[in-house]
Amino acid sequence: MDQNISLTAAKVLNEYSEDQLHKLFGMYGELKNAKTVARLITQQRVSQPFDRTESLKAALRTVAPRGKENKYFAQVFQALRIEVNAEMKALENFLHQCGEVMETGGRLVVMSYHSLEDRMVKNYINKGKVFGEVDKDFYGNEIKPFEAVNRKPIEATEEEISNNSRARSAKLRVAERLPLSVTG
Repeated sequence: MDQNISLTAAKVLNEYSEDQLHKLFGMYGELKNAKTVARLITQQRVSQPFDRTESLKAALRTVAPRGKENKYFAQVFQALRIEVNAEMKALENFLHQCGEVMETGGRLVVMSYHSLEDRMVKNYINKGKVFGEVDKDFYGNEIKPFEAVNRKPIEATEEEISNNSRARSAKLRVAERLPLSVTG
């Protein structure tokens, strides 16, 4: 997203350790064979560094599930994009800033396009943080800035998906800013 950052997908593929790649593809790409992919990349880059998307796809063809190659490659490139753009950190920062600056009764509306984003948004709305359990005050009251307006995310209708196929993965969550000191 930022054309001025020094981290590139090629740098990630050619310089990250096998463990870093394993974690990256497991977390951000949600690949079932992330360890295999990490090992394959670290072995292949010794003889030929990765500099084109086609060279990465060619290297991964042997481990991609038959008939689902395009979905698999999309997950690989998603993981790289998330890492290069630091998307999860940007989302986490955004959510925490919303909790700090929004007034009571204000609405937080977030549309996510993959499960990692949606999980972070859902956790923040329900627990007041993207990871871990909800904090409680001295009296056992939950400390969280938002209350969910809709329990389940709003998803695109069949008609919307037929007009825009990208809408199939979109999830919309809405929350309302709670008063700063709620005692129960």
